[in-house]
Amino acid sequence: MASTPPFRIMLTMRIHPGREAEFEQTWLRIGDAVTSHPANLGQWLIRSEDEPSTYFITSDWVDEAQFREFETSERHLKHRKELHPLRASGSMATGSVLTHLAGAASLPVPAAG
Repeated sequence: MASTPPFRIMLTMRIHPGREAEFEQTWLRIGDAVTSHPANLGQWLIRSEDEPSTYFITSDWVDEAQFREFETSERHLKHRKELHPLRASGSMATGSVLTHLAGAASLPVPAAG
């Protein structure tokens, strides 16, 4: 039985300079508002090495319909309200994961014989 590919959300957030640590702490503190949703597969916070006030947030969902339901939910609006004062600007892109190619470092190492 083939499963539906994950629906991926990719956010770019630019944080007001000097508020990066506060943003990271807030994101961690309130992250369960996203990850506790039954359709959420996980999320990642990445800080740009090139622009220290820029972050990338990736979030995977079971499907687009359930993400869109979450997006308009009270829990998401509350989540956004806490992060919004820290944000200078942001953008969102969405897509369905087509395939995943595992890298050599992620493959199991055969046991020594």
